[in-house]
Amino acid sequence: MILKKCESIVMEKTIDIDKILKDKMGKKARWVPRPLVWWLKHIVHEDQINFHLWNARDLKGTPWLKSTIDYLNVTIKVKGIENLPAKDDPRRYTFVSNHPLGGIDGIAIGSVIGEHYDDNFRYLVNDLLMNLPGLAPLCIPINKTGKNGRDFPAMVEAGFQGDNHILMFPAGLCSRKRHGIIRDLEWKKTFITKSVETHRDVVPIYFEGQNSNFFYRLSNISDKYVKKINIAMLFLSDEMFKNTGKTFTITFGKPIPWETFTKEKSPMEWAEFVKDKVYKLSK
Repeated sequence: MILKKCESIVMEKTIDIDKILKDKMGKKARWVPRPLVWWLKHIVHEDQINFHLWNARDLKGTPWLKSTIDYLNVTIKVKGIENLPAKDDPRRYTFVSNHPLGGIDGIAIGSVIGEHYDDNFRYLVNDLLMNLPGLAPLCIPINKTGKNGRDFPAMVEAGFQGDNHILMFPAGLCSRKRHGIIRDLEWKKTFITKSVETHRDVVPIYFEGQNSNFFYRLSNISDKYVKKINIAMLFLSDEMFKNTGKTFTITFGKPIPWETFTKEKSPMEWAEFVKDKVYKLSK
């Protein structure tokens, strides 16, 4: 359980704020006030995450996902499981979901799909998640910026051309709360264009859950005034632990044939079409 004390456990650190600061800032890291360093460790839950990563160090893929669900004491309810294509279906599918939490939702959906298909799926995710050893085997790391930006199209192409099902969160960022409504921002068109190219039907998924009002206020401020840095992302780990012990529902919709996405609409319009389908699953 997450409430156990971690300090007495001898373990290697996977998440090490001191090392991250040193790597990013060099000698200047010594001037970062210690109270600020302590706060960063607290807000990312360094001890608790390292405790789990160490205890689950021998697990990979879906078993790791399920151990994380257990560690967080989260209960998952599944609706529409009959809509999942059969395990022995030779075709490959693209699974797309809303992204209300930015953490538990991805882990939970992956655990259900991974169990159903014996690990035969891959996340298209931010390459930062490759730092989690148990999750890395299920990931196709993507980074649109920096030195890895040039590899983005090739890695996405390889993922869709491969033999694994693909799980994506087309909004990229987790949901925002605006005018009292929690909803994803604009969905990117990649899952439409690549699903058509590779003849993958699209399976819509709705995940029922929400973060704290503090997170939504902060994310809205960050989106408006600090556009180049996603400050809210720093708090996703804290939000994950705030959601421990809760029950969440995953609803799978019927697959949408790839032939649906004709030139009658643009890929962006079709992405919005699928997004609307996802949110209708909540009713």
